[in-house]
Amino acid sequence: MTRNTDPGRWFGSEVAPGARAALSLVVTENYAGEDVSIPIHVWRGMADGPTVCITAAVHGDEINGTGAIRHILSQRPFNVLAGTLVLVPVVNRPGFERHTRYLPDRRDLNRSFPGYSKGSLASRMAASFFGKVIARCDYCIDLHTAAVRRTNFPNVRADMSDERLAAFARAFGTELIVSGKGPRGSLRLAACKAGCATLILEAGEVWRVEGGVVEYAVRGIGNCLRYLGMVEGEPIEPPYRVETDATKWVRARNGGFLEFHVSPGEIVEEGDAIATNTDLAGTELNVLRSPRDGIVLGMTTIPSVAPGDPVCHLAFPKASVLRKAERAVDRLGEDTLHERVRDDLARGVWVIEPEES
Repeated sequence: MTRNTDPGRWFGSEVAPGARAALSLVVTENYAGEDVSIPIHVWRGMADGPTVCITAAVHGDEINGTGAIRHILSQRPFNVLAGTLVLVPVVNRPGFERHTRYLPDRRDLNRSFPGYSKGSLASRMAASFFGKVIARCDYCIDLHTAAVRRTNFPNVRADMSDERLAAFARAFGTELIVSGKGPRGSLRLAACKAGCATLILEAGEVWRVEGGVVEYAVRGIGNCLRYLGMVEGEPIEPPYRVETDATKWVRARNGGFLEFHVSPGEIVEEGDAIATNTDLAGTELNVLRSPRDGIVLGMTTIPSVAPGDPVCHLAFPKASVLRKAERAVDRLGEDTLHERVRDDLARGVWVIEPEES
């Protein structure tokens, strides 16, 4: 694939330095043979600089990122002085229109990159978007949420063994960074292999635009652009930073109904009660406990479970890092973004104090 490095020409349109353009990219056809296009906004600075792409709704039901990009487009919280910013509020338009993660061919677009122009619908869409947008970018921030019936405390996921990408990920300003290359066929894995340093933000739930998550995403995007010298100012440092590649799902041992004892973003100690599993009459069946000291990365939002269902996703940083994070959280005020996001996400579950044993 030949890399087009001209930041001024997109899909046959010229975008002059200092200009903003609302464009459209045809990525496939529908069952009526009509073009399916996605909106793409290009903002150019007057000075030369990197090309950065912000994408959302690669999974069509994950629309918190769409809300964040719409906020940037309508409120213009920063002015691009150098480089080129490419904003894509919805990548998977067929899934978005059906309120579903997947494409009409039942495939996952985020397992289809970099795609193949003569393959399945998902593969063709991936190839079109990847070749015409991602392959032209130096950096990408891909905005996601948890899967259906789950929520995530905001966390960045990136390959922290790549020094260039690690610096970009730290600039985002999130408290939690989970290191990994990403699953096969994902946009971030394919983009990184093509030279476009890509991270993802996981935050909130499907089918919702949550105010705290939007604020968190917009702040992080602005931080990354400041780090790259594309907008004015210095990146905002988080109150603490935890980086780890160790995570684990705590799963239900019995079927039944859960009483939750933790919420997203909470720091837990080994043995702390995560949830009590009861029958439908409220009789206790068992208590699920944290296997190690860690942080609640994400959790289910539905209290009814079958054996083996995922209940709570924990991240396990080093003990010294976790204690430092705990002290930082203790100093935070209720009006800080960290605490407001925690409170917002906790409203999706009913959290009660566990009974003393």
